[in-house]
Amino acid sequence: MTSTHNPMAESMSAVTHEVENQPEPLENYNLFLSDVALQEAMTREGAAQSKADLTAFGQITGSAEVIKWGFQANKHKPEFRSHDRYGRRVDEIEFHPAYHKLMETAVVNGLHSIPWTDPRPGKNVFRAGMSYLMCQVEAGHGCPITMTFAAIPTIRKQPSVAQLWEPLITNRFYDPSNIPAQQKQGVTIGMAMTEKQGGSDVRANSTRAYPVSQRGGGEIYELVGHKYFVSAPMCDAFLVLAQAEGGISCFLVPRWRPDGSKNPLQLQQLKNKMGNVSNASSETELRGAMGWLIGDEGRGIANILEMVALTRFDCMIGSSSGMRQAMAQILHHTSQRKAFGKLLIEQPLMQNVLADLSIESEAAMALTMRMARAMDAPEDEHEQLVARIGTAIGKYWICKRTPGHAYEAMECIGGSAVMEDSIMPRLYREAPVNAIWEGSGNVQCLDMLRAMSRTPGSLEALFVEIDQAKGLNKHFDQFVNQAKMQFSDLSNVEYRARTLVEHLALALQASVLLRADNETVADAFCAARLQQGSHQMYGTLPAGIDCEAIISRASPQH
Repeated sequence: MTSTHNPMAESMSAVTHEVENQPEPLENYNLFLSDVALQEAMTREGAAQSKADLTAFGQITGSAEVIKWGFQANKHKPEFRSHDRYGRRVDEIEFHPAYHKLMETAVVNGLHSIPWTDPRPGKNVFRAGMSYLMCQVEAGHGCPITMTFAAIPTIRKQPSVAQLWEPLITNRFYDPSNIPAQQKQGVTIGMAMTEKQGGSDVRANSTRAYPVSQRGGGEIYELVGHKYFVSAPMCDAFLVLAQAEGGISCFLVPRWRPDGSKNPLQLQQLKNKMGNVSNASSETELRGAMGWLIGDEGRGIANILEMVALTRFDCMIGSSSGMRQAMAQILHHTSQRKAFGKLLIEQPLMQNVLADLSIESEAAMALTMRMARAMDAPEDEHEQLVARIGTAIGKYWICKRTPGHAYEAMECIGGSAVMEDSIMPRLYREAPVNAIWEGSGNVQCLDMLRAMSRTPGSLEALFVEIDQAKGLNKHFDQFVNQAKMQFSDLSNVEYRARTLVEHLALALQASVLLRADNETVADAFCAARLQQGSHQMYGTLPAGIDCEAIISRASPQH
């Protein structure tokens, strides 16, 4: 038998297929200019003068290079090294270079310090907008950035400590080296509150603090104990709670003593987390670690809660940011992917889902930026009362809504969204983190009740804020009246706390949207979220909503 040679068949055998009906990667776009709702929020909440800076930063965060850093930092987990090769205790954590690039980008652009150093109007709104962009790229590195930012009000309670540390904390210089702070131009700050036996109940802490010479604010104590969850243990110093003679107290504990010796703040192991992978978290033992007392003995919880309030606000930013990145991904995908003869974004049922998810995302961002504006008015009693109670409500609600939003967004893409070379699995794993950390859902609900009882006028101020949208939507008016009735009988208020917070969150989001820039989004939110029995699943918007307009507004390509 003679063989036949078929050049065409031979050449075709080397060709597998052409890639069709798949989207191009979403990269090299401007995260700020492609987000109409964010641009409007910056103007509405007082940060219009910062649009040039936000535009420049949006170009950086949307670049292919920075997006790649996010993937690399999560692929290569941090690794703990307790001793060097000579047997010396070093307590070092090694990160992929991409993590340090993300940290440097955040620090150089002031995400850790803008409200403390920048005199511009709307500085908290500006920082929130910048953080909203940065967290879309990668969320894990945001943890030490947030804690460094949030530490300032607590540290300022001890002027002698603040004088030495605040210039290093707020400086826009990132130095990850494991050396004494006195040898650095910039430092980062962490926090160590919880212990195994107590968790959120920090009054159960057993770590002890002993004065080296005399007691009092700014004096040196030695701490002995164990902290079960220390986020960002590579930071240069930590705000730590410990039991002193006068009760639970707050201390600034550095990694290195002022004399250059290693402070016995010893890492035991890194936590093996399902999310927030790029960021290290650890168990840490304090073996006589030195620290400066911040404020008075016995005031530790009150003093550190000023830091915690700001970290909770940043949880709102992070969760809102995760929703926005999910929206950018699915709207980009569905605008290029066809099924059953039409683009996915043109299919009526998919439009219902996409519009519904878009509404959720914008409502989360809008409420977050409204709270940022309240933080920009420290002398305004109404704004401070709204910030006090509104942050607890927003932290609970926005962070709780994010996991379901992340899952539904994955389903819009389909099987490809489950693949680890997509950003979607990372968004999904990050989604529960903010709901659990910095005070879980129950803690936030109890904090709202605490604000009602211990901050007189806070609930009344919240209803004044909500009522500013009165008369703009009939569903809103009816819902707010029902929400107020929930507070007429407080006999079992703790049992009903989640119900109360949910009603307040929806009323507050609706009020912000109704007073904002887009009637279509606001009315859709009210129709979908405030009517009795509404919104069982995403994609259940009632008839009459202009889904195409909402989708177009949220699409990342403008």
